[in-house]
Amino acid sequence: MNNSNDKNPMDELQEKLQQALKSGGIPVAGPFGPMMGATPEAKNTTGSGVSDQEANEILERIRGFNFKPREIRDYLNRYVVKQQEAKKVLSVAICDHYNHVRQCIENPQLRDRDYHKQNILLLGPTGVGKTYLLRTIAKLIGVPFVKADATKFSETGYVGYDVEDLVRDLYKISGSNAELAQYGIIYIDEIDKIASSGSTHGKDVSGRGVQINLLKLMEDADVNLFSPTDMMAQMSAMMEASRGGKPKKRTLNTRHILFIVSGAFDKLGETVKKRMEAAAVGFGGTSGQGDKDASEYLSQVSTSDFIKYGFEPEFVGRLPVRVACEQLNTEDLAAILTSSEGNLLEQYRMDFKGIRD
Repeated sequence: MNNSNDKNPMDELQEKLQQALKSGGIPVAGPFGPMMGATPEAKNTTGSGVSDQEANEILERIRGFNFKPREIRDYLNRYVVKQQEAKKVLSVAICDHYNHVRQCIENPQLRDRDYHKQNILLLGPTGVGKTYLLRTIAKLIGVPFVKADATKFSETGYVGYDVEDLVRDLYKISGSNAELAQYGIIYIDEIDKIASSGSTHGKDVSGRGVQINLLKLMEDADVNLFSPTDMMAQMSAMMEASRGGKPKKRTLNTRHILFIVSGAFDKLGETVKKRMEAAAVGFGGTSGQGDKDASEYLSQVSTSDFIKYGFEPEFVGRLPVRVACEQLNTEDLAAILTSSEGNLLEQYRMDFKGIRD
C-alpha cells in the first residue's frame, strides 16, 4: 500500500467545498431554513429582512438621534394605556442612552471615557404591557430588538443557552451588520426566575450562574459572533472567506447595547408589603396598608430588597434605572380594546371591511 497517495480527509473536504463555491454556491439547509451565507442571494439579507441599504438607513437615524423624552412619551401614549410613570422613566433613559451613542459616533474619543450605561429594570404583573412598551420604543427609534426569557439560559459550560447567544441573535437580525447590532436593544423577560435559590447544595447554574455571566455582558464585553458549538455559523464564515470577500467582524462589543430586564416579582411585592406594614406600626404610622395588592408595593422596592430576593449586588448595580408598572383594571382593559391606536377591535373592523369589499 502506497501511503504517499493517501489524502487527509479534511483537506479533501475543503477542496470539494472550494470547488463547489467557485461553481456558484452550496444550497446548505439547516433546521431553520437555508444557512446564512450559503448562497450569493442570501449574503446581504437575513431572515429578518434587514438589507444592507436598510441597515445604513437605520445607522443614519442613530447618528442623527434627536428625540426628546416628551416626544417618546407622547408616542407611547398613542399605543399604551396607563403606565405614565414607566413611560416617563423609559423615555428619559432611552434619550440619555442614545444621545450618548450619538456623541460617541461624532467624537470617537468619548468612547474611552467611563460611562454608566442606563440599563433598565421593569417590574410589574403579567399583562400590563412591559414587552409592548419596549417593542414600541424600538419601533420608533428603528434599532434592532431582541427578546428572550431568562429561564432558558444556564451557566456557560452547562446544557442550555448561553447569554452570549443574545448578542449573536441581535447580530443576525441586524443583517449580519456588526456596526448596527452594537446599537441595538436586548430585552430579557422573567428575570425574577433567575434569582438565586440560596441553596448550598451544588451550583445554581440557572440562577446565580446566569447572573454572573450577564454582569460583564451588560457593561462592556467582546462577544464572539461565531459560537464554537454552532457548526452552521462556522461553515458560513469559512465559505465567506473562501469567496475572497471582505472578512466579517468576528467579535461584537456590548458597550452601546442597551439591556432591559423585566419580571413580575410576585414574592418581592409581598416582601416589600411586609416591610412597609412593619414600618407603619406605632405612632406616626399609616393605616390601610393591608388593603393594597402586593404588586402596588413594587414601586417602593429598594436595592436591599433585590439582594434579599436572591440577586447578586453586582447584578443589581448594573441596572440603575428601575420602574414599576401599574396593575390594570377592567376600565383600562376597555380602553386598550377601544381607544389605543391599532387596538384589537379596530383590527377586526378592518378585517370585516376587507371581507365586505
